Amino acid sequence: MITIKSTEEVGKMRKAGALLHQVHEHLRTLIEPGITTAYLDQVAEKLIRDAGAIPSFKGYQGFPFTLCTSVDDEVVHGFPSNKPLKEGQLLSVDCGLILDGWQSDSAFSAPVGKADEETLRLIRVTEECFWLAANQAREGNRLGDISHAVQEHAEKNGYGVIRDMCGHGIGMEMHEDPNVPNFGPAGRGVRLKAGMTLAIEPMIARGRWPIYIDDNGWTAITRDHSWCSHYEHTVAVTTGEPEILSFPGADVRRFL
Repeated sequence: MITIKSTEEVGKMRKAGALLHQVHEHLRTLIEPGITTAYLDQVAEKLIRDAGAIPSFKGYQGFPFTLCTSVDDEVVHGFPSNKPLKEGQLLSVDCGLILDGWQSDSAFSAPVGKADEETLRLIRVTEECFWLAANQAREGNRLGDISHAVQEHAEKNGYGVIRDMCGHGIGMEMHEDPNVPNFGPAGRGVRLKAGMTLAIEPMIARGRWPIYIDDNGWTAITRDHSWCSHYEHTVAVTTGEPEILSFPGADVRRFL
């Protein structure tokens, strides 16, 4: 069942999103060769708990960490580890938190130190996919308009759209209805209404889209081992411009 949030409830999600944005911005400053993702995980958990919030990933269906840290060909749900990151790698960081009972979920990808132009391009196009999709999260549009915007831009740039993972509704629960695929035809699916809150999250591979799950039961990896980028924000459908709840003040039209 899709839940419609009141103005007050969206306001609480906005506060959760602002805190999550602060956590991510701090983590970005720490990403460099030699750092470990286990350290990033420790930092994130402390920042979240010190702010009076709860890491929503830790313990969720048995997931043991605050962050998902996915490296290179890992798509999502990578386990933080004590293995130092190397120059030129691609790191995706996914994090969620609960503040005053309300969830926020967001992810970003970043180069480790100096990366080659193709890695930077993959990150950039993935972010563009998000913004083009988020701009479709308008009252009266269809869910498929969001999905199609991701697929169209990714494939136009020669990339594969991960099809076995998708975005989702979000509110008091991390995963709510509806699912938000990153592919499909425009003009199909649920009609969007003000008060709907969605986690839109393109996962874009340099190569083909099929994936498999690692032996840890969580980490998704591209079958062809092509590198993958991930970008996500929590978005509110309003009667006007979509609001990016996990990126305060962001202009949803930035890539139009």
